Amino acid sequence: MTTPSQTIGPFFERLLREEQRVLAGPGAAGERIRIEGRLLDGDGVPVPDGMVEIWQADAHGRYHHPLDRRDSPIDPAFSGFGRAGTDDDGRFWFETVRPGAVPYRDGVYQAPHVMMTVFARGLLDHLVTRLYFADDPRTEADPVLARVPPARRPTLLARREGDAYRFDVVLQGPIERETVFFSFTT
Repeated sequence: MTTPSQTIGPFFERLLREEQRVLAGPGAAGERIRIEGRLLDGDGVPVPDGMVEIWQADAHGRYHHPLDRRDSPIDPAFSGFGRAGTDDDGRFWFETVRPGAVPYRDGVYQAPHVMMTVFARGLLDHLVTRLYFADDPRTEADPVLARVPPARRPTLLARREGDAYRFDVVLQGPIERETVFFSFTT
């Protein structure tokens, strides 16, 4: 018998003790960037006790993972993984580097992007999305983004605001505002 899914309860914020907001240490290769955003519910109300995790390639397009065996260097000053809890205004932030392009298939590369997983009270399962950089010319040709309906693509674009990239995650709501989430099947 399988145990049914259950929502995350009020104890959730206690799980946020091991935040990792800084992915790029001193000497990390590439352009250092800051990602800032807010986690919002369908009414635009901040989610104060959510958790956002990111996973990304380094500036050379290599993941800091044993299954990435490509012949590019691993940056020892870059972790590739981050975790941040949201504050009372639903805000989260990360300090990282702009990721490099990564292989897709048949010699095609994906545009630089950041994978993002969202956990929050009331969700039965975590949500997975991608953050693309609106100012990167490769974004428009990304093979994964091309599978998203054109009207929904703006929900996946981080835009530069001052010295940071802004990316808000909207859990539900009007289709033009709700962030696109991906489902993965095995």
